[in-house]
Amino acid sequence: MFVVIVRFDIWSHSIAKFNELVLAQAANSLRLEEACHQFDVVQDGSDPSVFYLYEIYDDRAAFDAHLAASHFKQFDADAQPMIARKEVWLGVRQN
Repeated sequence: MFVVIVRFDIWSHSIAKFNELVLAQAANSLRLEEACHQFDVVQDGSDPSVFYLYEIYDDRAAFDAHLAASHFKQFDADAQPMIARKEVWLGVRQN
């Protein structure tokens, strides 16, 4: 399984709207992408402007298909002005 972990630092005035957008994105990914098996959204308990995503796909090709999906492209465009910083880690689950 291919794992994606993303950290978003969101501008403070955009936290509520980003939360709404990212939760919809998670639901869409799970509903529309057969190869997306998990899409967790976690808001940092000590800093509400920090969000983490934990995503699991069949393989790298499935993640690339996710990036090409219209629902992801719309989320990415809508969320971009809200993002102060973004980090992405990619890996393969070992179990």
